[in-house]
Amino acid sequence: MDSLVDIAQKVLSIEAQSIEDLKTRINENFLKAVEIIHNAKGRVVITGIGKSGLIGRKIAATLASTGTPSFFMHPAEASHGDLGMVTEDDVVIAISNSGETEEVLRLLPFMKYFNMKVIAITGNPQSTLARQADTFLDVSVKKEACPFGFIPTASTTATLAMGDALAAALIMRNGFKKEDFAFFHPGGSLGKKMLTKVKDLMHVGDELPVVYPQTLMLDAILEISSKRLGVVVIVDENKRILGIITDGDVRRGVQRWGKELFELKALDVMTVNPKTISEEELAAAALSIMQKYSITTLVVPASDGTLKGLIHIHDILKKGIF
Repeated sequence: MDSLVDIAQKVLSIEAQSIEDLKTRINENFLKAVEIIHNAKGRVVITGIGKSGLIGRKIAATLASTGTPSFFMHPAEASHGDLGMVTEDDVVIAISNSGETEEVLRLLPFMKYFNMKVIAITGNPQSTLARQADTFLDVSVKKEACPFGFIPTASTTATLAMGDALAAALIMRNGFKKEDFAFFHPGGSLGKKMLTKVKDLMHVGDELPVVYPQTLMLDAILEISSKRLGVVVIVDENKRILGIITDGDVRRGVQRWGKELFELKALDVMTVNPKTISEEELAAAALSIMQKYSITTLVVPASDGTLKGLIHIHDILKKGIF
């Protein structure tokens, strides 16, 4: 008797080979399916029952998240009213490994009546579904991966992989960009990186630690401490940015001047031309600059060179942008 490890490894090998075999099926039928969906005025309606239905739900979700409006429709529910969700401008992707699933075939007359385009995903190229569809994607497998040889395993994996291939091709055909994906995933990590701007996180107004060139360092240090951003910005009487003092500058100043540091003025210690970033830049870009220069804060100037805000690395990390 094969060990459990052997069985598991055989499953993965069979499923991997089933996906590898799909490469030869990326042909004119596949390209036709891409064009049908690309040219559709409506949405993509995916239907299937059982395991095919579960795979269909995932394919619908992938298409929707990559710019192709899609939804899953249960074929049994469709026959009891859900067909009202479908319009003649929609495209149907019907999934059935056998291509003879009664609940799916029952929908074909309705689709034909409204001249809807039908794309079949099936493991039987000679089936009723494949023959009546406008094009079909062949996901047949040599054998299932389960020990009994009949439980849907390799076939469902192949169907899922073909759905991913279709979605990826549509991403390129539709000119879908990474920024578009982020728009559809505002709560995800990529969405946060691509949508969150500096102006969304920066500190403004009374939160800003600000002193003037003639301010004593003792008072400048108190400003750093009270505003809790680890820096203080030095501005002139018109609020134009002159320089910056960080808590690191303070520590180094103590080592250099000792107690005399507190009697110096801000202009004696400040670093001129501090690193800045536009409020319209992505927060992810701000993080990249901070990491490059090993700093924790960037100054955000207004268009006239006056101080508008500060963005701190902690604000970016708390947002989940890494």
